Amino acid sequence: MNKYKEIIINSYSDYFNYLKNELISLHIENYFYGLIIISLLVFLLEALFPWRKNQPIFRKDFWLDTFYMFFNFFLLNMIILIAMSNVTAQLFDDFLSLFGWKVGSLQVVDLSKLPKALWLFIFFIVTDFVQWNTHRLLHRFEFFWNFHKVHHSVEQMGFAAHLRYHWMEPVVYKTVLYVPIAIIGGFSIQDVFIVHFITITIGHLNHANIGWDYGLLKYILNNPKMHIWHHSKEMPRKYGANFGISLSLWDYIFGSDYVPKDGKDIALGFDDVENFPKDFINQELYPFKK
Repeated sequence: MNKYKEIIINSYSDYFNYLKNELISLHIENYFYGLIIISLLVFLLEALFPWRKNQPIFRKDFWLDTFYMFFNFFLLNMIILIAMSNVTAQLFDDFLSLFGWKVGSLQVVDLSKLPKALWLFIFFIVTDFVQWNTHRLLHRFEFFWNFHKVHHSVEQMGFAAHLRYHWMEPVVYKTVLYVPIAIIGGFSIQDVFIVHFITITIGHLNHANIGWDYGLLKYILNNPKMHIWHHSKEMPRKYGANFGISLSLWDYIFGSDYVPKDGKDIALGFDDVENFPKDFINQELYPFKK
């Protein structure tokens, strides 16, 4: 028990020092300023090439979603996520030790022995496929859907809506991702940073008020014209469609794609979204009340 207590204390201390360093120093893997730069660039694209021209630049819930971005990306880690992740990793390691195994013993292939570009490509593909399946899970079961509703409560789409989600979602995603990452192994923080910011950029663009589908690349990359239908208020499929995170490829392969027409002016949300809580605190409490 003391071991886990020490892990929790060190997690808070280490992350606080990390966040402080992010704010005062500039370096290539700076998450804080990296997020700001990506957000400003996509926001500029929305201003220059608006798809829904009658939608204000500072759309409905713009500032709420901006708060969600920084809360979910940074404050959430400090409050609970890093400590929970480190404790979970230790519990998993302790469980394997009961059978005489270690986390490293699960590693099927050491990707670090492959060319860097190929390693990054494999890591990106594997994590995106796992996240695509996890996303389907959030829609398939009512327990998870009540948490995911926070993300789908967006009624006017914009880049910052990308990171409006309940804090339980990254707990589910990180838990499901832990095993495949342990199996493929061989990655560094710098490598994860590259892949992570590619996915953040694609996610920002998917939610942005820009009418792009990338031409033939739409069958590979998720895009704004496809993702808008994932947020459609009236979805003919019971559990939704277009679950792609970065790649649309999985939806086309497994038949969960749905782009019937131009979705520029469709209503967004879900049944009774008008009565969904409008403030951060009550949105966070909503799944627990349900």
